[in-house]
Amino acid sequence: MSTDKVIAMIPARYQASRFPGKLMQDLAGQPVIIRTYEAAKSTKLFDEVYVVTDSKLIYDEVQNYGGKAIMSHEEHDCGSDRIAEAVQDMEVDIVINVQGDEPFINEKALGQLLQVFNEDKDKGVDLASLKVKLTSEEDILNPNHVKVITDLNDFALYFSRSPIPFHRAKDIDVDYYKHVGIYAFRKKALMDFYNLPMSPLEASEKIECIRYLENGKTIKMVETQEVSIGIDTPEDLEKARQRFL
Repeated sequence: MSTDKVIAMIPARYQASRFPGKLMQDLAGQPVIIRTYEAAKSTKLFDEVYVVTDSKLIYDEVQNYGGKAIMSHEEHDCGSDRIAEAVQDMEVDIVINVQGDEPFINEKALGQLLQVFNEDKDKGVDLASLKVKLTSEEDILNPNHVKVITDLNDFALYFSRSPIPFHRAKDIDVDYYKHVGIYAFRKKALMDFYNLPMSPLEASEKIECIRYLENGKTIKMVETQEVSIGIDTPEDLEKARQRFL
Protein backbone atom coordinates (compact mmCIF):
# COMPACT_ATOMS: atom_id res chain seq x y z
CA MET A 1 0.00 0.00 0.00
CA SER A 2 1.37 3.44 -0.93
CA THR A 3 2.34 5.87 1.82
CA ASP A 4 2.40 8.83 -0.59
CA LYS A 5 0.33 11.84 0.36
CA VAL A 6 -2.33 12.14 -2.32
CA ILE A 7 -4.51 15.21 -2.86
CA ALA A 8 -7.15 16.17 -5.39
CA MET A 9 -7.09 19.63 -6.95
CA ILE A 10 -10.11 20.93 -8.85
CA PRO A 11 -9.12 23.90 -11.06
CA ALA A 12 -12.15 26.14 -11.51
CA ARG A 13 -12.14 29.07 -13.93
CA TYR A 14 -15.33 31.11 -14.03
CA GLN A 15 -14.96 32.36 -17.61
CA ALA A 16 -14.93 29.12 -19.59
CA SER A 17 -14.68 29.92 -23.29
CA ARG A 18 -17.49 27.62 -24.51
CA PHE A 19 -19.88 28.00 -21.58
CA PRO A 20 -19.06 30.98 -19.32
CA GLY A 21 -20.16 30.56 -15.72
CA LYS A 22 -20.95 26.86 -16.17
CA LEU A 23 -19.42 25.85 -12.82
CA MET A 24 -21.98 28.00 -11.00
CA GLN A 25 -24.95 26.62 -12.94
CA ASP A 26 -27.53 24.75 -10.88
CA LEU A 27 -27.26 20.97 -10.91
CA ALA A 28 -30.01 19.43 -8.80
CA GLY A 29 -29.93 22.13 -6.14
CA GLN A 30 -26.17 22.73 -6.00
CA PRO A 31 -23.72 24.48 -8.37
CA VAL A 32 -21.78 22.20 -10.72
CA ILE A 33 -18.52 22.92 -8.86
CA ILE A 34 -20.02 21.77 -5.55
CA ARG A 35 -21.32 18.58 -7.16
CA THR A 36 -17.79 17.90 -8.44
CA TYR A 37 -16.27 18.64 -5.03
CA GLU A 38 -18.79 16.28 -3.38
CA ALA A 39 -17.97 13.54 -5.88
CA ALA A 40 -14.21 13.84 -5.28
CA LYS A 41 -14.66 13.78 -1.49
CA SER A 42 -17.01 10.81 -1.58
CA THR A 43 -14.39 8.57 -3.21
CA LYS A 44 -12.32 8.68 0.04
CA LEU A 45 -9.19 8.24 -2.09
CA PHE A 46 -7.58 11.55 -1.13
CA ASP A 47 -5.94 12.97 1.96
CA GLU A 48 -7.37 16.38 0.97
CA VAL A 49 -9.59 17.85 -1.75
CA TYR A 50 -9.26 21.50 -2.82
CA VAL A 51 -10.90 23.79 -5.36
CA VAL A 52 -8.41 26.28 -6.81
CA THR A 53 -10.01 29.20 -8.62
CA ASP A 54 -9.60 32.69 -10.03
CA SER A 55 -13.19 33.56 -9.07
CA LYS A 56 -14.24 35.11 -5.76
CA LEU A 57 -17.76 33.85 -6.51
CA ILE A 58 -16.58 30.22 -6.76
CA TYR A 59 -14.19 30.61 -3.80
CA ASP A 60 -16.98 31.92 -1.56
CA GLU A 61 -19.39 29.21 -2.73
CA VAL A 62 -16.98 26.42 -1.80
CA GLN A 63 -16.03 28.02 1.51
CA ASN A 64 -19.67 28.59 2.47
CA TYR A 65 -20.39 24.95 1.63
CA GLY A 66 -17.68 23.93 4.08
CA GLY A 67 -15.14 22.90 1.47
CA LYS A 68 -11.51 23.89 0.99
CA ALA A 69 -10.80 26.55 -1.62
CA ILE A 70 -7.65 28.37 -2.74
CA MET A 71 -7.58 31.66 -4.67
CA SER A 72 -5.08 31.92 -7.53
CA HIS A 73 -2.82 34.97 -7.27
CA GLU A 74 -1.67 34.90 -10.90
CA GLU A 75 -3.35 34.62 -14.30
CA HIS A 76 -3.13 31.12 -15.75
CA ASP A 77 -3.77 29.68 -19.20
CA CYS A 78 -4.35 26.10 -18.07
CA GLY A 79 -5.36 23.98 -15.11
CA SER A 80 -1.88 22.54 -14.49
CA ASP A 81 -0.42 26.03 -14.01
CA ARG A 82 -3.23 26.95 -11.64
CA ILE A 83 -2.70 23.78 -9.60
CA ALA A 84 1.09 24.19 -9.56
CA GLU A 85 0.82 27.65 -8.02
CA ALA A 86 -1.48 26.24 -5.33
CA VAL A 87 0.67 23.23 -4.39
CA GLN A 88 4.18 24.66 -4.68
CA ASP A 89 4.53 25.08 -0.89
CA MET A 90 2.55 21.96 0.06
CA GLU A 91 4.11 18.71 1.28
CA VAL A 92 2.45 16.33 -1.18
CA ASP A 93 3.59 13.48 -3.41
CA ILE A 94 0.79 12.82 -5.90
CA VAL A 95 -1.68 15.40 -7.18
CA ILE A 96 -4.84 14.36 -9.03
CA ASN A 97 -6.34 16.97 -11.33
CA VAL A 98 -10.12 16.62 -11.25
CA GLN A 99 -11.89 18.74 -13.85
CA GLY A 100 -14.41 21.08 -12.26
CA ASP A 101 -16.97 20.41 -14.99
CA GLU A 102 -17.05 16.62 -14.49
CA PRO A 103 -19.38 16.06 -11.51
CA PHE A 104 -19.78 12.33 -12.21
CA ILE A 105 -16.17 11.33 -11.59
CA ASN A 106 -15.83 7.67 -10.89
CA GLU A 107 -14.07 6.12 -7.91
CA LYS A 108 -12.95 3.09 -9.93
CA ALA A 109 -11.30 5.25 -12.60
CA LEU A 110 -9.49 7.38 -10.02
CA GLY A 111 -8.34 4.22 -8.26
CA GLN A 112 -6.87 3.01 -11.56
CA LEU A 113 -4.74 6.17 -11.75
CA LEU A 114 -3.47 5.83 -8.21
CA GLN A 115 -2.62 2.18 -8.83
CA VAL A 116 -0.12 3.28 -11.50
CA PHE A 117 1.91 5.08 -8.84
CA ASN A 118 1.49 2.29 -6.29
CA GLU A 119 3.11 -0.08 -8.80
CA ASP A 120 5.78 2.38 -10.00
CA LYS A 121 8.53 1.40 -7.57
CA ASP A 122 11.29 3.09 -9.61
CA LYS A 123 9.28 6.34 -9.92
CA GLY A 124 9.67 6.34 -13.68
CA VAL A 125 6.13 7.57 -14.34
CA ASP A 126 5.69 11.35 -14.19
CA LEU A 127 1.98 11.46 -14.98
CA ALA A 128 -0.89 9.02 -15.33
CA SER A 129 -4.10 9.66 -17.19
CA LEU A 130 -7.17 7.90 -18.58
CA LYS A 131 -8.29 7.03 -22.08
CA VAL A 132 -11.54 5.58 -23.35
CA LYS A 133 -12.19 3.98 -26.74
CA LEU A 134 -14.16 6.03 -29.26
CA THR A 135 -16.47 4.08 -31.53
CA SER A 136 -18.55 6.61 -33.47
CA GLU A 137 -17.19 8.64 -36.36
CA GLU A 138 -18.88 11.73 -34.92
CA ASP A 139 -16.89 11.40 -31.69
CA ILE A 140 -13.65 10.67 -33.52
CA LEU A 141 -14.03 13.80 -35.67
CA ASN A 142 -15.20 16.04 -32.79
CA PRO A 143 -12.41 18.53 -31.93
CA ASN A 144 -13.83 18.85 -28.40
CA HIS A 145 -12.67 15.25 -27.82
CA VAL A 146 -8.90 15.23 -27.35
CA LYS A 147 -7.47 12.07 -28.90
CA VAL A 148 -4.35 10.24 -27.69
CA ILE A 149 -2.03 7.68 -29.26
CA THR A 150 0.31 5.53 -27.17
CA ASP A 151 3.31 3.27 -27.54
CA LEU A 152 3.15 -0.48 -26.95
CA ASN A 153 3.51 0.06 -23.19
CA ASP A 154 0.62 2.55 -23.05
CA PHE A 155 2.81 5.62 -22.66
CA ALA A 156 1.40 8.65 -24.51
CA LEU A 157 3.09 9.61 -27.79
CA TYR A 158 0.85 12.54 -28.73
CA PHE A 159 -2.46 14.24 -28.04
CA SER A 160 -4.53 16.05 -30.67
CA ARG A 161 -7.96 17.46 -31.37
CA SER A 162 -7.61 15.96 -34.86
CA PRO A 163 -8.40 12.28 -35.47
CA ILE A 164 -5.16 10.43 -34.76
CA PRO A 165 -3.96 8.16 -36.22
CA PHE A 166 -4.90 9.14 -39.79
CA HIS A 167 -6.63 6.08 -41.26
CA ARG A 168 -4.98 5.93 -44.67
CA ALA A 169 -4.82 2.14 -45.06
CA LYS A 170 -8.47 1.22 -44.86
CA ASP A 171 -7.72 -2.51 -44.73
CA ILE A 172 -5.99 -2.03 -41.36
CA ASP A 173 -8.14 -1.81 -38.24
CA VAL A 174 -7.20 0.98 -35.87
CA ASP A 175 -8.63 2.11 -32.56
CA TYR A 176 -9.22 5.70 -31.50
CA TYR A 177 -9.00 6.83 -27.90
CA LYS A 178 -10.29 9.92 -26.16
CA HIS A 179 -8.18 11.46 -23.42
CA VAL A 180 -10.38 11.67 -20.33
CA GLY A 181 -9.59 14.97 -18.60
CA ILE A 182 -8.60 13.51 -15.24
CA TYR A 183 -4.93 12.91 -14.62
CA ALA A 184 -2.41 12.53 -11.85
CA PHE A 185 1.14 13.79 -11.54
CA ARG A 186 4.09 13.66 -9.24
CA LYS A 187 4.61 17.05 -7.66
CA LYS A 188 8.06 17.43 -9.25
CA ALA A 189 6.68 16.89 -12.77
CA LEU A 190 3.97 19.46 -12.09
CA MET A 191 6.45 22.07 -10.83
CA ASP A 192 8.76 21.43 -13.80
CA PHE A 193 5.78 22.03 -16.09
CA TYR A 194 4.98 25.28 -14.26
CA ASN A 195 8.47 26.62 -14.91
CA LEU A 196 8.59 25.73 -18.61
CA PRO A 197 7.29 27.97 -21.42
CA MET A 198 4.29 27.04 -23.54
CA SER A 199 5.33 25.75 -26.97
CA PRO A 200 3.66 26.55 -30.30
CA LEU A 201 2.29 22.99 -30.42
CA GLU A 202 0.58 23.33 -27.06
CA ALA A 203 -0.69 26.82 -27.91
CA SER A 204 -2.03 25.64 -31.27
CA GLU A 205 -3.83 22.52 -29.99
CA LYS A 206 -4.82 24.04 -26.62
CA ILE A 207 -3.73 20.78 -24.91
CA GLU A 208 -1.49 21.22 -21.89
CA CYS A 209 -0.27 17.59 -21.82
CA ILE A 210 1.77 18.36 -24.95
CA ARG A 211 4.11 20.53 -22.83
CA TYR A 212 4.88 17.53 -20.64
CA LEU A 213 5.66 15.33 -23.66
CA GLU A 214 7.82 17.93 -25.38
CA ASN A 215 9.94 18.20 -22.25
CA GLY A 216 10.52 14.47 -21.83
CA LYS A 217 7.92 13.64 -19.19
CA THR A 218 6.34 10.19 -19.25
CA ILE A 219 2.54 9.92 -19.29
CA LYS A 220 1.13 6.46 -18.56
CA MET A 221 -2.30 6.04 -20.11
CA VAL A 222 -4.82 3.68 -18.51
CA GLU A 223 -7.78 2.45 -20.54
CA THR A 224 -11.07 2.69 -18.72
CA GLN A 225 -14.70 1.98 -19.47
CA GLU A 226 -15.74 4.40 -16.73
CA VAL A 227 -16.87 7.35 -18.83
CA SER A 228 -17.82 10.53 -16.99
CA ILE A 229 -20.05 13.29 -18.33
CA GLY A 230 -18.23 16.57 -18.85
CA ILE A 231 -20.23 19.81 -19.03
CA ASP A 232 -18.96 21.84 -21.98
CA THR A 233 -22.28 23.19 -23.29
CA PRO A 234 -25.79 24.01 -22.02
CA GLU A 235 -26.93 20.76 -23.68
CA ASP A 236 -24.40 18.82 -21.57
CA LEU A 237 -25.80 20.48 -18.46
CA GLU A 238 -29.30 19.30 -19.34
CA LYS A 239 -28.01 15.73 -19.77
CA ALA A 240 -26.34 15.97 -16.36
CA ARG A 241 -29.56 17.20 -14.76
CA GLN A 242 -31.38 14.18 -16.16
CA ARG A 243 -29.04 11.89 -14.21
CA PHE A 244 -30.25 13.38 -10.94
CA LEU A 245 -33.93 12.76 -11.70
